[in-house]
Amino acid sequence: VMERFPQAEQVGFVRLPACEAAPVELCMAGGEFCGNASMSAAALSLMRRGLPRGGRETVSLRVAGVADAVEVSLRRETEDRFFAAVRMPPALSVAEEDFAFRALRGRIPVVRMEGIAHALIRPDSVFFALREDAPAAAEALKAQCAALGAEAMGWLFLEEEAPGLRLTPLVYVPLSGTVCWERSCASGSAAVAAALAEERGERVSLTLFEPGGVMLAESGGLRGETRLHGSTRLVGEAIV
Repeated sequence: VMERFPQAEQVGFVRLPACEAAPVELCMAGGEFCGNASMSAAALSLMRRGLPRGGRETVSLRVAGVADAVEVSLRRETEDRFFAAVRMPPALSVAEEDFAFRALRGRIPVVRMEGIAHALIRPDSVFFALREDAPAAAEALKAQCAALGAEAMGWLFLEEEAPGLRLTPLVYVPLSGTVCWERSCASGSAAVAAALAEERGERVSLTLFEPGGVMLAESGGLRGETRLHGSTRLVGEAIV
């Protein structure tokens, strides 16, 4: 499917319910949790049900990789575009981990979530230079994922960019064998917000500039709720 549609970064399988009361079901090809796919699956279900422009509705999803239902609130902006807000599964832990790759050694903040872990790589990290060396970055990401025993893992290269932060995500999913510089990463955005909330000791509201657009993230950290706000758009349909 990804070879047929080169604009696709991940593949998810969706089961739309026969009645509105039943949840939408989503399973990613690699078994990982994907917040953007959750928003997209919820939007697809409302397209199929004919939600009118300006209409608002909340969709419940059962997503492989997380125990609790994922709730997505949507507003239909146009025929093919929705504004979405999703309550993300909570981060399980935020901790600094020792890591060594080739001659590089240092400590990296790691956010563990259900189905995926994310490492925050800032400009003062010895690993930040790997952003300019894609093969080495992929190798390092795979090595840390294996060392941590994570189901999937992202490296989140993070820089200050007024009025928010610039986030460049590299994500590895072992079960599908994919390493991808993603245009947007919802679970990564949630991980950044949760980590900064823990670091600052207060609830945070962030504007994250990602290669594919802007994501707004709010988090109270490990003991609070994390929500993301962004848009999702249908870019095409085809028979495969």
